[in-house]
Amino acid sequence: MTPAPQLSLGLLLTAAAGMIDVIGFIELGGFYTSFMSGNTTQLGAGIADLGPALALPAGLIVMFVVGSFFGSLIGGSTDRRRAMGVLALVLAGLGVTLGLSGLGFSAAQAMLALAAAAGAQNAIMSPRGAVRLGATFVTGTLFAVGQDLARSVRREVPPLRWVQHLLVWLALLVGALIGGIAYGAWHLWALALPAAVYAAFFVGLAAKR
Repeated sequence: MTPAPQLSLGLLLTAAAGMIDVIGFIELGGFYTSFMSGNTTQLGAGIADLGPALALPAGLIVMFVVGSFFGSLIGGSTDRRRAMGVLALVLAGLGVTLGLSGLGFSAAQAMLALAAAAGAQNAIMSPRGAVRLGATFVTGTLFAVGQDLARSVRREVPPLRWVQHLLVWLALLVGALIGGIAYGAWHLWALALPAAVYAAFFVGLAAKR
């Protein structure tokens, strides 16, 4: 089981990821800044049609990998300074996204920076226990719900461990709901909400002795 303090912090980060997910999805009209399985499907369809639709998903996939590379290069341990470095990288990505949008760049161009930020976010928290925390995707998490539920029936794992996976999924759902509502009111400036979460984490880590 993942300890409760780490689980709570991870759920908050996952909710922030949900906000980013839905803001990028709405802004791009059906493409994703963090769900690369969906973009890969879109890329395959674009290649099959040999149409212009393949450029955007390809760019988003590349930038997500770039973000995950630099996030993992900076992070990759329980050292709080490394986590602060990844948080700074994510915040920079959000800032660049808003800056590009404000300068008149297209949504597709601005969202490339957001895809990099989404890739980097996955490196903020090191794995603790069985639950993947702070990630921007939950397909594996939903599989883990069913898997741990089956394993609990066989008494191979704690009986309620599957609930922790379910909470991660719910956190992403709630974050997406909040992000969708915020986008309707503030458009791309709704990114201020997840940015506030990351900034709070950064300050909390900086104040930690």
